[in-house]
Amino acid sequence: MPMEKKDIDWGSLGFAYQHTDYSYVSNYKDGKWDEGTLTPDHTVTLSECAGLLHYCQEVFEGLKAYTTKDGDVVCFRPDQNAERMYNSAQRLCMPPFPKDRFVKAVEEVVKANAAWVPPFGSGATLYIRPFMFATGDVIGVKPATEYQFRILVTPVGPYYKGGVHPVKLQVSKYDRAAPHGTGNIKAGLNYAMSLYPSVEAHSKGYADNMFLDPQTRTYVEESGGANILFVKEDGTLVVPKSFTDSILPSVTRRSLVDVATKMLDMKVEQRPVKFQEILDNEFVEAGMCGTAAVISPVGEVDTDDVHYVFKSGMENVGPVMKKLRETLTGIQSGEIEDKFGWVHKIDVE
Repeated sequence: MPMEKKDIDWGSLGFAYQHTDYSYVSNYKDGKWDEGTLTPDHTVTLSECAGLLHYCQEVFEGLKAYTTKDGDVVCFRPDQNAERMYNSAQRLCMPPFPKDRFVKAVEEVVKANAAWVPPFGSGATLYIRPFMFATGDVIGVKPATEYQFRILVTPVGPYYKGGVHPVKLQVSKYDRAAPHGTGNIKAGLNYAMSLYPSVEAHSKGYADNMFLDPQTRTYVEESGGANILFVKEDGTLVVPKSFTDSILPSVTRRSLVDVATKMLDMKVEQRPVKFQEILDNEFVEAGMCGTAAVISPVGEVDTDDVHYVFKSGMENVGPVMKKLRETLTGIQSGEIEDKFGWVHKIDVE
């Protein structure tokens, strides 16, 4: 018998948080993680001296659960999010949450909130936010000794309400991360760095910023919340690589590269990309990629002196970005065969 879903107008959901039935929580104390449990309590109580509040020991992840064409509840490559969070925690001197337990915790919290997973065809998904932070008291500049790992879930609407359309980016005067700093991990401190330039960009009508490398400010890095992709005239997919190790390793980007090379027979270049290459008309398409939108096509990039419009323009999504996006979302929804074993089924019965 099919599970009865929550009485929600799935088609009108925005990208906003609302309480669901359960969250997942596990605490680290005396050198080990406890067994972890589901909780209906969505609040966190902290000491005023908690390491999170003073030295920003916090990392997080983002993935989604959704209903496939066949009615299965699945999520996409949770093992990759587990791996990235493990690496992020190590970089901030936090005790990594075990990778196998991460995946099991995702399964457990999605199963407990199965009634909140939107139906197939609604365009909505159940957003999953694992996060970990320092709860132990620390007044000197050093790592805390106690931590909490949590997973919250919340139903969200499609990133694009009115369909996918190209957006504009501005080249930021600010840096998202330091050379050889924390740009390659998923920590809240990196996003705090991007808030001011993001608000500024939005106030000028831009969807986001394009950040250049923090060392020479000549190479393309990423946007405030997504990696960047380019397409050359001959159809080659170009993926910016950071020689200062300050680009977040996106699960979506990695998946798109595999789709391009192993399914669509595309040539892919992963290398440092100079911003000047854009101005020299080396690329005909561009896009941002990430969990929220999969691919957000970019039609224009502006600096104070230059307003550059890609050949694909601001009216239509370029053919390569369109094909990449449709293929990956097709795999996620079960409409295209998953030859990679990426789609992780969750038994919600």
